[in-house]
Amino acid sequence: MNGEDQYLSSLYQRFPINIALGKNANIWDTSGKEYVDCMGGYGVALVGHCNNRIVKAIKDQAEQLIICHMSAYNDTRLRFLQRLSSLAPKGLNKTFFSNSGAEAVEAALKFTRKYTGKIGIIAMNGAYHGKTFGALSVTHNEKYRRSFMPLLSGVKFVPYNDSSKIQEAIDDNTGAVILEPIQGETGIIVPPDGLIQRIREICNSHKLVLIFDEIQTGLGRTGKMWAGQNWGTTPDIMCLAKGIAGGLPMGLTLAKPEIIEAMKVGEHSSTFAGSPLACAAGIATLDALVEDKLVENASRTGKYFKDGLLALSDKHKIIREVRGLGMMLAVELRFDVKDILFDGIRNGLLMLYSGRNIIRLLPPLVIDERSVDRALEIMDRLFTREEQRRNVS
Repeated sequence: MNGEDQYLSSLYQRFPINIALGKNANIWDTSGKEYVDCMGGYGVALVGHCNNRIVKAIKDQAEQLIICHMSAYNDTRLRFLQRLSSLAPKGLNKTFFSNSGAEAVEAALKFTRKYTGKIGIIAMNGAYHGKTFGALSVTHNEKYRRSFMPLLSGVKFVPYNDSSKIQEAIDDNTGAVILEPIQGETGIIVPPDGLIQRIREICNSHKLVLIFDEIQTGLGRTGKMWAGQNWGTTPDIMCLAKGIAGGLPMGLTLAKPEIIEAMKVGEHSSTFAGSPLACAAGIATLDALVEDKLVENASRTGKYFKDGLLALSDKHKIIREVRGLGMMLAVELRFDVKDILFDGIRNGLLMLYSGRNIIRLLPPLVIDERSVDRALEIMDRLFTREEQRRNVS
């Protein structure tokens, strides 16, 4: 047991690694052992650990001003908003600051309720939007929900890959549809061709608010700045978090002006939101994505990584499927992945899971082909060892 466990609540799956240092797509534990990081802090280390731009921005801002409540103006916040606005999907011109992805979703749900006056929300089977009460209400997995019922009323879940089921679920109380353009927690589920566009059409025809949860998919992760760009589709509200501030807490809810402007002063707020420190890191993050061409690297090196995984799938019968876009990849196995994840740590590779049999890979967008090759070589050994253990041939 690590010393932390004496003091912490037992609410997290813990991995047997004590991380001391990080740089780009690599981390080091307290003994000095190096790892290729394909966990990326669950996607938070988007532009790499201790990115030079982020470190400088935080240092410079910390010497000037750390906190400024949203009731006062701040030039660093303004610069962040101007930079974000230059990159945001067309029409999403208003922003609400919070501190996490779940908070960004909570805001989206409240804004939608106020704007439409309707309680009905259509969410997807397999969806994950967070574990606070509102976000949990539109999260599908029963293991997260069952102990906390009743949640928000009016939520209907439909199959993610069938737009006709959305059409059937709409009634007079329906105000919104919420979805991840690519489902993350469920195992990197990429939508079939035409699905996202068709959902947009349905929302338009029924005057429903379309909410994209781009907390995991946004900011270059899929090889486009926004995952919705892969299908030429813009939502009415978009939720962001994870890597937006280079590792500092920040959540954002971007929306069409008429949606946010339905809210009155004081109906929603957040004490720490929009701090100059987080905004300075956010500016540096956006600069890194654009000026260092990390979105392009996610597309190019992500394809290189996926091609390598597909080659492994041809070699190893333990692999059922490889899927994903950019630096959002998954390897679905025929067996439980827990032993492989722990064996990966012993061999210098940190990976994630999605359910019991899916390896999820969310490396920093700065990862290069050399580190990808190292990750693939380790995975090859892990799969060979697992097949030998299970007598798979």
